[in-house]
Amino acid sequence: MKQREKTYYQSLYQLATILNSARSPDDILHSIVEGVAKAMGAKACSLMLLTPDEKVLLHTAAYGLSDWFVRKGPVLADKSMSETLKGKPVTVLDATTDDRVEYRKQVKQEGIASILSMPVKLREETVGVMRVYTSKPRRFTDADISFATVAANFGAIALESARFYETLQKDYDSLRLEIQQRRAEMSYESMAEPPVVPAEE
Repeated sequence: MKQREKTYYQSLYQLATILNSARSPDDILHSIVEGVAKAMGAKACSLMLLTPDEKVLLHTAAYGLSDWFVRKGPVLADKSMSETLKGKPVTVLDATTDDRVEYRKQVKQEGIASILSMPVKLREETVGVMRVYTSKPRRFTDADISFATVAANFGAIALESARFYETLQKDYDSLRLEIQQRRAEMSYESMAEPPVVPAEE
């Protein structure tokens, strides 16, 4: 096994352990993008999710990117490597000149050379993208793409868990409120009942 592939295997094992931990979804997503960047020897990695109208991608977790770059402006889904949102990995060798990159000037200022963009899917539905950024031009290999694909799936699992937990929490809160209301009603009904007077002998 080549050293790079061994590193990927070890990193996926660590990410799987983190995914199964009691950490918050935000912490898990941050650990994923950090782990991907370090394993791939990349400058940075980010995970962006689509807004409900599917028009804009919002940074949800990022590692290795400056704050000004993350906040540079809205990332439009139909202009920024839109092939990724159709479920295909996209590789960009020169991100400063490729027309598929929306903020080329800012990319150059950030010191980004190449980008690998992966779809993040929840049950076959693409809900966002995970991107890997390098500081030097890089032709991403099949091993790079395979590793990033699995990591993006881990991100999707973390999101699925967060949604499930949120739904469960809402159901629990609704049930608790219903029980409290029912108890209050029973208490009111018992107070409203006329007192029972013993029958005279």
